[in-house]
Formats: sequence, C-alpha cells, structure tokens
Amino acid sequence: MKEASLRKKIYLIIFEAETKYGKFFDVILLVLILASVMIVTLESVVSLRRQFLQIFITLEWIFTILFTIEYILRVYSSPKPARYIFSFFGLVDLLSIIPTYMSLFILGSQYLLVVRVLRLLRVARIFKLTRFINEGQVLSRALRASMAKILVFLGVVLTVVVIVGSLMYIIEGAKSGFTSIPVSIYWTIVTLTTVGYGDIAPQSALGQILASFIMIMGYGIIAVPTGIVSVELAKTERESTLNTKVCPNCNQEGHPFEAHYCFKCGFHFQDFR
Repeated sequence: MKEASLRKKIYLIIFEAETKYGKFFDVILLVLILASVMIVTLESVVSLRRQFLQIFITLEWIFTILFTIEYILRVYSSPKPARYIFSFFGLVDLLSIIPTYMSLFILGSQYLLVVRVLRLLRVARIFKLTRFINEGQVLSRALRASMAKILVFLGVVLTVVVIVGSLMYIIEGAKSGFTSIPVSIYWTIVTLTTVGYGDIAPQSALGQILASFIMIMGYGIIAVPTGIVSVELAKTERESTLNTKVCPNCNQEGHPFEAHYCFKCGFHFQDFR
C-alpha cells in the first residue's frame, strides 16, 4: 500500500506540472537539459575540448546519471511502464542517455546527445502554456485531415516533375548538362521549388521557355499545401481550456480542466488518485 502511494506521488511530480513540486521538478529538468546540450555543443569546439576535456566528460556523466535516475523513476511510477517506454517522450528520454554509455565503446557517439533538445518540448507543460497545447492539437488534427489531399497534390507534382524532366532531357541533352533523365528530374525539382542552384541551366530557346513555365508554376504550387492546411485549420479550430494533465494509462496530454476521463482511451483519472 505504501509502495502504491509512493508511486502515485512520484507520478504526479514527474509526469504532471499542475502541482508546485511538479512544476519545480520540470523547471529543474529543463535547466539540466539546456546545460547538457550546451556542454555537448561546446565540447565539439576543438580549442575548448583540448582545454576543458576532463571537465566536459565529468559534467556529461553527471547529467547522464541524473537523467538515468529520472528515466528509471518514470518507468517505476508509470501505471503501465511499457506504454511510457514506447511513447514518443519515453523513446526520447531513453535516447538522451544511451549515447554517453555508448561512448565507452564507440568514439564520438556522445555527440548524439543533442537529441536531448527534443525534451525541451516539455516547456509547454511547465509554464502551463495550455493555449499552445490546444493550438498544437488543433494543428495536429488539421494536418491529419489534410494528409490525403496533400498526398494527392504531391502525386500530381511528382508526375509533372517526371514529365518535364524527361522533356528537358530530350530538348537539351548532355551538351547542356542534362546527362540523364534523373539529372533532368533533379533540375526540375530545384527549379520548381524556386531554389535555383544554377549548376544546370537550359541553353536552347525551347528549354528556356519550358524552364520559365516551371518557375512560374513553382510560385503557384507553394500556395496549394498552405491553402489546404488553412482550410482544415478553419474547420477544426475550436475553443477549449486544457491543462497539463497526463493520462496514466496512455500518456495522452491536453485534457480539459473538468475532464474525469481520458479522451483517447477512456481511463478514469480518479482511479489513480
């Protein structure tokens, strides 16, 4: 019974930011993450690494041990450890500590620790930026609703790219740098996206006319995905007040303050209180 109570207390502190201790824990965690990322970044500077290598190594191991303890506590306090371990943040938390241990066997792997910057996404929970949590969910729904239309759009663009690339190969040929259809398709993509590296350019009048068409078309194409997503955003936007409550069963965040059940899995929050 005491163990179950301890797990609940640890869970509320580590996974939620609605309590004083929970917010304090997350603020300290963010400070450690920022410090750790800065240390890894500074270590990549040769002059600093030569002068402060031992300090960097010591600090990195301190951070890694602290993050390892935190990860173990998250697994221990989670009602369903497997759900947390294989969740997005669970995988990020694990990946943020593995490189240091790998560095004992693989030289240079410690630089993979920059993945810790992903953990800064928790900042929305810490400062109770519930408006941004809400907007993030609206954007997520809009993107999911737009996915089919965007895929069809990309399919059409890909078809146009292949056709135009093939035409440019026929029109210009190897003498102008269009040595193959794949190279011509590469040029078409670069031109259509208005990047314009300039490493390949059509020389004939017909090729330049086709290139002009692709350039103008590129400006119009840029607006299409934006329009699709904007329409879906207008459809899915709604007003709601959300908090940082995390479902103990599925780790879903962003529930209304008055919610008693998880909107994703239906878990009753009071069962864990």
